[in-house]
Amino acid sequence: MAPDHRPLEPSPTAEEQRLEVSLRPRRFAEYVGQAAVVDKLKVYVEAARRRREALDHCLFSGPPGLGKTSLAHILAAELGVAIHVTSGPAVERKGDLAGLLTSLEARDVLFIDEIHRLPPQVEEYLYPAMEDFRLDITIDSGAAARAMKLDLQPFTLIGATTRTGLLTSPLRDRFQIQERLDYYGPADLEAILARSAGILGVRLLPDGAREIATRARGTPRIANRLLRRIRDFAEVDGEPVVSRAVASGALKRLEVDALGLDPMDRRILLTILDKFGGGPVGLDTVAMVVGEQSETVEDVYEPFLMQEGFLQRTPRGRVATAKAWRHLGLTPPPASQGALL
Repeated sequence: MAPDHRPLEPSPTAEEQRLEVSLRPRRFAEYVGQAAVVDKLKVYVEAARRRREALDHCLFSGPPGLGKTSLAHILAAELGVAIHVTSGPAVERKGDLAGLLTSLEARDVLFIDEIHRLPPQVEEYLYPAMEDFRLDITIDSGAAARAMKLDLQPFTLIGATTRTGLLTSPLRDRFQIQERLDYYGPADLEAILARSAGILGVRLLPDGAREIATRARGTPRIANRLLRRIRDFAEVDGEPVVSRAVASGALKRLEVDALGLDPMDRRILLTILDKFGGGPVGLDTVAMVVGEQSETVEDVYEPFLMQEGFLQRTPRGRVATAKAWRHLGLTPPPASQGALL
Protein backbone atom coordinates (compact mmCIF):
# COMPACT_ATOMS: atom_id res chain seq x y z
CA MET A 1 0.00 0.00 0.00
CA ALA A 2 1.33 3.45 -0.86
CA PRO A 3 2.20 5.55 2.20
CA ASP A 4 -0.30 8.19 3.27
CA HIS A 5 1.38 11.56 2.80
CA ARG A 6 -1.42 13.70 4.13
CA PRO A 7 -0.43 16.04 6.96
CA LEU A 8 -1.85 15.30 10.39
CA GLU A 9 -2.24 18.98 11.22
CA PRO A 10 -2.76 22.14 9.15
CA SER A 11 0.57 23.48 7.90
CA PRO A 12 1.76 26.35 10.11
CA THR A 13 2.18 29.78 8.57
CA ALA A 14 5.65 31.26 8.10
CA GLU A 15 5.06 33.54 11.10
CA GLU A 16 3.99 30.61 13.30
CA GLN A 17 7.05 28.66 12.25
CA ARG A 18 9.31 31.62 13.03
CA LEU A 19 7.78 32.06 16.47
CA GLU A 20 7.96 28.35 17.26
CA VAL A 21 11.66 28.27 16.36
CA SER A 22 12.35 31.37 18.45
CA LEU A 23 10.70 29.75 21.50
CA ARG A 24 12.50 26.44 21.04
CA PRO A 25 15.17 25.67 23.70
CA ARG A 26 18.66 25.44 22.27
CA ARG A 27 20.57 23.70 25.08
CA PHE A 28 19.86 21.17 27.82
CA ALA A 29 19.99 24.03 30.35
CA GLU A 30 16.98 25.67 28.66
CA TYR A 31 14.95 22.48 28.25
CA VAL A 32 12.18 22.03 30.82
CA GLY A 33 10.58 18.70 31.69
CA GLN A 34 11.19 15.08 30.62
CA ALA A 35 13.83 14.96 33.40
CA ALA A 36 14.54 11.22 33.22
CA VAL A 37 14.98 11.32 29.43
CA VAL A 38 17.20 14.41 29.52
CA ASP A 39 19.40 13.00 32.28
CA LYS A 40 20.13 9.90 30.19
CA LEU A 41 20.74 11.91 27.03
CA LYS A 42 23.26 14.12 28.85
CA VAL A 43 25.26 11.00 29.73
CA TYR A 44 25.13 9.63 26.18
CA VAL A 45 26.21 12.98 24.70
CA GLU A 46 29.10 13.40 27.13
CA ALA A 47 30.30 9.85 26.49
CA ALA A 48 30.19 10.38 22.71
CA ARG A 49 32.07 13.67 23.04
CA ARG A 50 34.81 12.10 25.14
CA ARG A 51 35.27 9.28 22.65
CA ARG A 52 34.95 11.73 19.72
CA GLU A 53 32.41 9.38 18.15
CA ALA A 54 29.02 9.85 16.59
CA LEU A 55 26.17 9.52 19.07
CA ASP A 56 24.21 6.29 18.69
CA HIS A 57 21.02 6.51 16.62
CA CYS A 58 18.06 7.86 18.62
CA LEU A 59 14.31 7.33 18.31
CA PHE A 60 11.95 9.75 20.09
CA SER A 61 8.26 8.88 20.29
CA GLY A 62 5.18 10.42 21.81
CA PRO A 63 2.21 12.66 20.98
CA PRO A 64 2.75 15.81 18.90
CA GLY A 65 4.15 18.95 20.52
CA LEU A 66 6.13 17.39 23.39
CA GLY A 67 9.60 18.44 22.24
CA LYS A 68 10.95 15.67 20.01
CA THR A 69 12.23 18.14 17.41
CA SER A 70 13.65 20.39 20.11
CA LEU A 71 15.61 17.50 21.59
CA ALA A 72 17.09 16.65 18.19
CA HIS A 73 18.35 20.23 17.77
CA ILE A 74 19.66 20.27 21.34
CA LEU A 75 21.61 17.05 20.81
CA ALA A 76 23.28 18.48 17.72
CA ALA A 77 24.13 21.71 19.56
CA GLU A 78 25.54 19.88 22.59
CA LEU A 79 27.61 17.64 20.31
CA GLY A 80 28.84 20.67 18.38
CA VAL A 81 27.79 19.27 15.00
CA ALA A 82 25.43 20.29 12.20
CA ILE A 83 21.85 19.03 11.99
CA HIS A 84 20.11 18.20 8.70
CA VAL A 85 16.31 18.14 8.93
CA THR A 86 13.75 16.32 6.79
CA SER A 87 10.58 14.27 7.22
CA GLY A 88 9.41 10.80 6.22
CA PRO A 89 6.97 11.95 3.49
CA ALA A 90 9.64 14.24 1.98
CA VAL A 91 12.06 11.37 1.31
CA GLU A 92 10.17 9.75 -1.56
CA ARG A 93 13.01 7.99 -3.42
CA LYS A 94 16.30 6.29 -2.67
CA GLY A 95 18.09 9.10 -4.43
CA ASP A 96 16.62 11.62 -1.98
CA LEU A 97 18.04 9.65 0.94
CA ALA A 98 21.40 9.13 -0.79
CA GLY A 99 21.72 12.87 -1.32
CA LEU A 100 21.08 13.55 2.35
CA LEU A 101 23.47 10.89 3.62
CA THR A 102 26.36 11.77 1.33
CA SER A 103 26.16 15.43 2.40
CA LEU A 104 26.77 14.59 6.07
CA GLU A 105 30.09 15.39 7.71
CA ALA A 106 31.58 13.19 10.40
CA ARG A 107 29.34 12.95 13.52
CA ASP A 108 26.58 15.11 11.96
CA VAL A 109 22.94 14.59 12.92
CA LEU A 110 20.25 13.65 10.39
CA PHE A 111 16.79 14.28 11.85
CA ILE A 112 13.80 12.58 10.18
CA ASP A 113 10.44 13.69 11.54
CA GLU A 114 7.45 11.35 11.10
CA ILE A 115 9.92 8.58 10.34
CA HIS A 116 7.11 5.99 10.37
CA ARG A 117 5.98 7.45 7.02
CA LEU A 118 9.16 6.60 5.12
CA PRO A 119 8.36 4.61 1.95
CA PRO A 120 9.33 0.92 2.38
CA GLN A 121 11.97 0.97 -0.38
CA VAL A 122 13.66 3.99 1.20
CA GLU A 123 13.54 2.43 4.65
CA GLU A 124 15.31 -0.71 3.44
CA TYR A 125 17.95 1.46 1.76
CA LEU A 126 18.57 3.06 5.15
CA TYR A 127 19.51 -0.15 6.99
CA PRO A 128 23.15 -0.52 5.85
CA ALA A 129 23.65 3.22 6.32
CA MET A 130 22.59 2.95 9.95
CA GLU A 131 24.51 -0.25 10.72
CA ASP A 132 27.70 -0.02 8.65
CA PHE A 133 27.74 3.63 7.45
CA ARG A 134 27.60 2.63 3.81
CA LEU A 135 25.23 2.78 0.87
CA ASP A 136 24.70 -0.14 -1.48
CA ILE A 137 24.30 1.38 -4.93
CA THR A 138 23.26 -0.45 -8.10
CA ILE A 139 24.70 0.97 -11.35
CA ASP A 140 23.02 0.33 -14.70
CA SER A 141 20.37 -2.36 -15.03
CA GLY A 142 19.75 -5.75 -16.50
CA ALA A 143 22.80 -7.80 -17.55
CA ALA A 144 25.08 -4.77 -17.16
CA ALA A 145 23.99 -4.08 -13.59
CA ARG A 146 26.70 -4.04 -10.94
CA ALA A 147 26.70 -3.17 -7.27
CA MET A 148 29.09 -0.90 -5.48
CA LYS A 149 29.43 0.20 -1.88
CA LEU A 150 29.77 3.87 -0.99
CA ASP A 151 31.25 4.60 2.42
CA LEU A 152 29.60 7.28 4.55
CA GLN A 153 30.90 9.40 7.37
CA PRO A 154 29.79 8.13 10.81
CA PHE A 155 26.58 10.00 11.63
CA THR A 156 23.67 10.01 14.05
CA LEU A 157 20.14 9.38 12.80
CA ILE A 158 17.43 10.83 15.03
CA GLY A 159 13.92 9.71 14.22
CA ALA A 160 10.71 11.16 15.65
CA THR A 161 7.35 9.46 15.52
CA THR A 162 3.89 9.83 16.97
CA ARG A 163 3.05 6.23 16.07
CA THR A 164 5.68 3.77 17.19
CA GLY A 165 3.40 0.88 16.26
CA LEU A 166 3.71 1.78 12.56
CA LEU A 167 7.49 1.40 12.60
CA THR A 168 8.73 -1.91 11.23
CA SER A 169 10.71 -4.05 13.66
CA PRO A 170 13.91 -3.98 11.52
CA LEU A 171 13.94 -0.18 11.56
CA ARG A 172 12.98 0.20 15.21
CA ASP A 173 15.62 -2.29 16.36
CA ARG A 174 18.40 -0.32 14.66
CA PHE A 175 17.94 2.59 17.07
CA GLN A 176 20.21 1.97 20.04
CA ILE A 177 18.61 4.81 22.04
CA GLN A 178 14.82 4.79 22.27
CA GLU A 179 12.93 7.24 24.47
CA ARG A 180 9.25 8.10 24.83
CA LEU A 181 8.19 11.61 25.80
CA ASP A 182 5.21 11.97 28.14
CA TYR A 183 2.76 14.79 28.77
CA TYR A 184 4.05 17.63 30.96
CA GLY A 185 2.81 18.55 34.42
CA PRO A 186 1.44 22.04 35.18
CA ALA A 187 4.62 23.14 37.01
CA ASP A 188 6.83 22.37 34.00
CA LEU A 189 4.39 24.12 31.66
CA GLU A 190 4.41 27.19 33.90
CA ALA A 191 8.20 27.32 33.68
CA ILE A 192 8.02 26.99 29.88
CA LEU A 193 5.42 29.76 29.68
CA ALA A 194 7.53 32.07 31.86
CA ARG A 195 10.50 31.61 29.50
CA SER A 196 8.34 32.08 26.39
CA ALA A 197 6.73 35.21 27.84
CA GLY A 198 10.18 36.71 28.35
CA ILE A 199 11.12 36.01 24.73
CA LEU A 200 7.82 37.41 23.41
CA GLY A 201 7.90 40.45 25.69
CA VAL A 202 4.68 39.50 27.48
CA ARG A 203 4.17 40.50 31.13
CA LEU A 204 2.80 37.20 32.44
CA LEU A 205 1.84 36.90 36.10
CA PRO A 206 2.30 33.55 37.90
CA ASP A 207 -1.46 33.07 38.26
CA GLY A 208 -1.87 33.78 34.54
CA ALA A 209 0.77 31.18 33.69
CA ARG A 210 -0.96 28.71 35.98
CA GLU A 211 -4.31 29.28 34.26
CA ILE A 212 -2.80 28.65 30.82
CA ALA A 213 -0.80 25.63 32.01
CA THR A 214 -3.88 23.87 33.40
CA ARG A 215 -5.62 24.17 30.02
CA ALA A 216 -2.67 23.35 27.74
CA ARG A 217 -3.32 19.59 27.53
CA GLY A 218 0.12 18.82 29.00
CA THR A 219 1.75 20.00 25.76
CA PRO A 220 4.36 22.80 25.47
CA ARG A 221 3.43 23.56 21.86
CA ILE A 222 -0.19 24.15 22.84
CA ALA A 223 0.85 26.22 25.88
CA ASN A 224 2.96 28.50 23.69
CA ARG A 225 0.21 28.72 21.08
CA LEU A 226 -2.33 29.75 23.73
CA LEU A 227 0.10 32.32 25.14
CA ARG A 228 0.48 33.95 21.72
CA ARG A 229 -3.28 34.13 21.22
CA ILE A 230 -3.86 35.48 24.74
CA ARG A 231 -1.19 38.11 24.03
CA ASP A 232 -3.26 39.20 21.00
CA PHE A 233 -6.44 39.57 23.07
CA ALA A 234 -4.57 41.41 25.85
CA GLU A 235 -3.01 43.89 23.43
CA VAL A 236 -6.28 44.64 21.64
CA ASP A 237 -8.18 44.94 24.94
CA GLY A 238 -5.54 47.27 26.39
CA GLU A 239 -4.43 44.86 29.13
CA PRO A 240 -0.73 45.46 29.92
CA VAL A 241 -0.39 42.35 32.09
CA VAL A 242 -1.65 38.80 31.53
CA SER A 243 -3.22 37.88 34.86
CA ARG A 244 -5.43 34.92 35.66
CA ALA A 245 -8.54 36.95 34.84
CA VAL A 246 -7.13 38.11 31.50
CA ALA A 247 -5.99 34.58 30.58
CA SER A 248 -9.31 33.05 31.63
CA GLY A 249 -11.31 35.59 29.62
CA ALA A 250 -9.19 35.02 26.50
CA LEU A 251 -9.36 31.24 26.84
CA LYS A 252 -13.15 31.44 27.11
CA ARG A 253 -13.21 33.37 23.83
CA LEU A 254 -10.90 30.73 22.35
CA GLU A 255 -13.42 28.07 23.49
CA VAL A 256 -10.85 26.21 25.58
CA ASP A 257 -12.62 24.97 28.70
CA ALA A 258 -11.32 24.54 32.25
CA LEU A 259 -9.88 21.08 31.55
CA GLY A 260 -8.24 22.07 28.27
CA LEU A 261 -10.84 20.63 25.89
CA ASP A 262 -11.15 22.61 22.67
CA PRO A 263 -14.08 22.61 20.22
CA MET A 264 -12.84 19.54 18.34
CA ASP A 265 -12.41 17.55 21.58
CA ARG A 266 -15.99 18.34 22.48
CA ARG A 267 -17.23 17.49 18.99
CA ILE A 268 -15.57 14.08 19.22
CA LEU A 269 -17.08 13.37 22.63
CA LEU A 270 -20.51 14.71 21.67
CA THR A 271 -20.47 12.55 18.53
CA ILE A 272 -19.92 9.45 20.64
CA LEU A 273 -22.40 10.52 23.33
CA ASP A 274 -25.23 12.02 21.28
CA LYS A 275 -25.16 10.03 18.07
CA PHE A 276 -23.99 6.64 19.37
CA GLY A 277 -25.21 6.58 22.97
CA GLY A 278 -21.71 6.62 24.42
CA GLY A 279 -20.31 3.92 22.14
CA PRO A 280 -18.74 1.66 21.21
CA VAL A 281 -18.18 3.27 17.81
CA GLY A 282 -15.40 2.87 15.26
CA LEU A 283 -12.64 5.44 14.76
CA ASP A 284 -13.41 5.95 11.07
CA THR A 285 -17.05 6.64 11.86
CA VAL A 286 -16.16 9.24 14.48
CA ALA A 287 -13.68 10.91 12.12
CA MET A 288 -16.24 11.03 9.31
CA VAL A 289 -18.88 12.66 11.51
CA VAL A 290 -16.55 15.35 12.90
CA GLY A 291 -14.98 15.99 9.48
CA GLU A 292 -11.39 15.11 10.42
CA GLN A 293 -8.87 12.55 9.24
CA SER A 294 -8.81 9.31 11.21
CA GLU A 295 -5.06 9.70 11.76
CA THR A 296 -5.52 13.18 13.22
CA VAL A 297 -8.25 12.03 15.60
CA GLU A 298 -6.15 9.06 16.70
CA ASP A 299 -2.80 10.85 17.05
CA VAL A 300 -3.72 14.38 18.08
CA TYR A 301 -6.99 14.22 20.03
CA GLU A 302 -7.48 10.73 21.43
CA PRO A 303 -4.26 10.49 23.52
CA PHE A 304 -5.27 13.49 25.64
CA LEU A 305 -8.90 12.39 25.95
CA MET A 306 -7.74 8.96 27.11
CA GLN A 307 -5.10 10.40 29.43
CA GLU A 308 -7.76 12.54 31.12
CA GLY A 309 -10.20 9.64 31.39
CA PHE A 310 -12.84 10.84 28.90
CA LEU A 311 -12.44 8.03 26.40
CA GLN A 312 -11.60 4.33 26.23
CA ARG A 313 -10.49 2.16 23.35
CA THR A 314 -12.09 -1.28 23.30
CA PRO A 315 -11.99 -4.16 20.79
CA ARG A 316 -15.41 -2.99 19.55
CA GLY A 317 -14.54 0.70 19.23
CA ARG A 318 -14.37 3.95 21.21
CA VAL A 319 -16.42 4.29 24.40
CA ALA A 320 -17.04 7.51 26.34
CA THR A 321 -16.64 7.28 30.12
CA ALA A 322 -18.91 8.60 32.86
CA LYS A 323 -16.51 11.56 33.23
CA ALA A 324 -17.27 12.60 29.65
CA TRP A 325 -21.02 12.55 30.28
CA ARG A 326 -20.60 14.61 33.47
CA HIS A 327 -18.18 17.12 31.94
CA LEU A 328 -20.52 17.90 29.06
CA GLY A 329 -23.55 18.08 31.35
CA LEU A 330 -25.32 15.08 29.83
CA THR A 331 -27.12 12.14 31.43
CA PRO A 332 -26.21 8.67 30.17
CA PRO A 333 -29.00 6.36 28.96
CA PRO A 334 -30.26 4.14 31.82
CA ALA A 335 -29.24 0.94 30.02
CA SER A 336 -25.61 2.02 29.79
CA GLN A 337 -25.07 3.58 33.23
CA GLY A 338 -23.88 0.38 34.82
CA ALA A 339 -21.29 -0.19 32.12
CA LEU A 340 -19.67 3.23 32.43
CA LEU A 341 -16.52 3.84 34.41
